Amino acid sequence: MTLDRSVSRRRLLQLVGGATVTATVAGSLSACGGDGGSSSSGGTLKVIGVGDQEAGLRKVLDAYKASHSGFDFNLSFAPADQVQTALRTQLGGGNAPDVHVVYPGNGSAMSMAQLGKAGLLTDLSSQSWTQKVPAGFKGAFQHDGKTYIFSPGSSMLGAIYNKKAFATAGVEPPTTWSELLAVCDKLKKKGIVPIAVGAQTPWITQLIPYALVPGTVYAKTPDFDDKMSAGQASFADSGWADAMDKYLELQKKGFFNDNPNGTTYEQATSMVGTGKAAMAVQVSAVLSAFRAAAPSPDDLSMFPFPATDVAADNWIPAGVVVGIAVSAKSKQADQAKSFLDYCGQQENLNTWAEAVSCVPLYGDAKVDPALTSFLPNLKANKAVPFMDQRWPNAEVQPTHFAVVQQLLGGKTTVQDALKKMDEAYRKGA
Repeated sequence: MTLDRSVSRRRLLQLVGGATVTATVAGSLSACGGDGGSSSSGGTLKVIGVGDQEAGLRKVLDAYKASHSGFDFNLSFAPADQVQTALRTQLGGGNAPDVHVVYPGNGSAMSMAQLGKAGLLTDLSSQSWTQKVPAGFKGAFQHDGKTYIFSPGSSMLGAIYNKKAFATAGVEPPTTWSELLAVCDKLKKKGIVPIAVGAQTPWITQLIPYALVPGTVYAKTPDFDDKMSAGQASFADSGWADAMDKYLELQKKGFFNDNPNGTTYEQATSMVGTGKAAMAVQVSAVLSAFRAAAPSPDDLSMFPFPATDVAADNWIPAGVVVGIAVSAKSKQADQAKSFLDYCGQQENLNTWAEAVSCVPLYGDAKVDPALTSFLPNLKANKAVPFMDQRWPNAEVQPTHFAVVQQLLGGKTTVQDALKKMDEAYRKGA
């Protein structure tokens, strides 16, 4: 999932640290590779990420610098939508940063499979941490048997909610679809926006469907992705239609903020943090941003977003979080690979995972208390990867973004939207 599964438009990042650290607020990639080449002058490693990575990536870079004499880095961030275009162009032109954001699996222009297939990433398979990647996650890390991406773990996708707003309405986190509707109705009657949706930021559009289809699709058809690949299933004739209908039901009942297509991710984050809105469907990787928008971090927590009235069928989406890779054209490749090997050490992986509220890729570590309600689903194997990680090309995801915005704007129907997604899917790899 592009987030930014992850993550977004303008990031007003309060970046501190050494003079070598550069922040891109307006989304420019010029701070990375602006010299026209992928080499890093003076041995400085150029690194670019998306905002969701900031908390963890910075901590590990700072720790690596402290333990490696002579090492320095230039760190910048860009919006997810620009990563899909400008950074992808830089990679193709051979002038990308040494270490850069990459999305797990397949399904976007900056995904591991698409870039690995194009020969734009450095093979990391010789690093010892790659042998610890759980078998179920290898498809997110590997293409043709080679590992090209490091990621600290898996992110939960559900509702980030304001506990004070829930208390004001006298409600608790729901466990079924009917309970969710009742909770939203009580919140609305108290003058609280039940669900904040910032669909002006394209990647936000995918989150509610991703939260619903594990229950409407995969709980009934666990091998749905395999059936899609074999041409035996389609979006239009599956539980995707139920999920999209429910998306629109929430809007028609007035449970969203006014004009979702004119609301940004940052605005939705602020609404939930301040209690103007009660919740937003999001990935746990951005929980720190929501906490930063609240008077107290303890005001916020998460719960699985229910899709059906059968609690046992309410599976969850849990996908490998956005990671980093080494450009195949990097002139600092040895240094870059050394840093990724450092990231794979258990202590450093745990540091990154804790900072972005994800479950560590391997080993035992403390899990953010906000995620405890998701753990039973993980243990019961009632979790599925973010949907785009199994899509065959980079066409389906932007089509999904576009049709959801059209649905929210009343410009298309659920069947027409899903038919467009089917057409994009059938374009193949």
